[in-house]
Amino acid sequence: MRAYFIQSGPRGTELEARDVPKPEAAPGKVVVRVRAAGLNRGEFIAGHGLVKPGAARAAGNEAAGEVEGTGEKVMGRAAGAFAEYAVMDAREAIPIPANLSFEQAASIPLTFMVVHDMIVEQGALKAGEWLLVTGISSGVGVAALQAAKAMGAKVVGTSGSASKLETLKKHGLDVAIQTRAPDFSQKVLQATDGKGANVVINTVGGSVFPECIRAMAFEGRLAIVGYVDGKLSAEIDLEAVHSKRLRIFGVSNKLRNAEQRAATVRGFRENFLPYFASGKITPLIDRTFDLKDLEKAKAYMESDAHVGKIVVRA
Repeated sequence: MRAYFIQSGPRGTELEARDVPKPEAAPGKVVVRVRAAGLNRGEFIAGHGLVKPGAARAAGNEAAGEVEGTGEKVMGRAAGAFAEYAVMDAREAIPIPANLSFEQAASIPLTFMVVHDMIVEQGALKAGEWLLVTGISSGVGVAALQAAKAMGAKVVGTSGSASKLETLKKHGLDVAIQTRAPDFSQKVLQATDGKGANVVINTVGGSVFPECIRAMAFEGRLAIVGYVDGKLSAEIDLEAVHSKRLRIFGVSNKLRNAEQRAATVRGFRENFLPYFASGKITPLIDRTFDLKDLEKAKAYMESDAHVGKIVVRA
């Protein structure tokens, strides 16, 4: 079968198409005929730790398709998703709601399970509270907007693109702040009657971390999920963290075991899957490519022109 591999090199990450044997089922695993797979920015950025220097590894992390032998339509995390077939942990294979296409389903697993971790499991976002998302036009940012609105929260988002913010206003964005600089806290405070954001999602990195702290409300919660700016460190205002009783947490599956990852899936199925089945959330897909054009899809993601998810059809 045809499959893509990814390797971190001196010019960033590079893709290579190979012919490899079709994977075989194993205890606790299912083989899925991939119909669509989602792209995720972190996989394509050298230095994020998802693709370490050295030997190439199977590319792609989320897919939607049919289980071999049963035909059940499923979506979920799947190592090596940019291929004709991929393997999923059976505990993480999520039934696809009947109203979703394979492309829509493939755009859901990683982003929305990360968002569930951030705003439900750890962030405890409540209806009526304010969520701030830096870099809100990313896949995770858009998913956070959609999930938060479905939960009854209000959302502030930052982006350097006025057109992207206008697009997201149509999807419920309450307050749009056009900036790429760490200068948004005062506007967040103005929008929230001086209180600040209850939950903050930092998809940008260390360059805006201090400003996120300044934008937070009493007992606010700050999720660190990305660092597209390449800055992995920042100063911390300990007095603000102390006096405002702030919580700062990371969102990553790198060190979680299989059962911990499966627990995240159970939470997603209970809390978020009904939103998709009812149509309350419709995944926002920016563009779809054929799998043979994965290089073009990667280049499009790296151009930062998209709003929402990029998907490939297998």
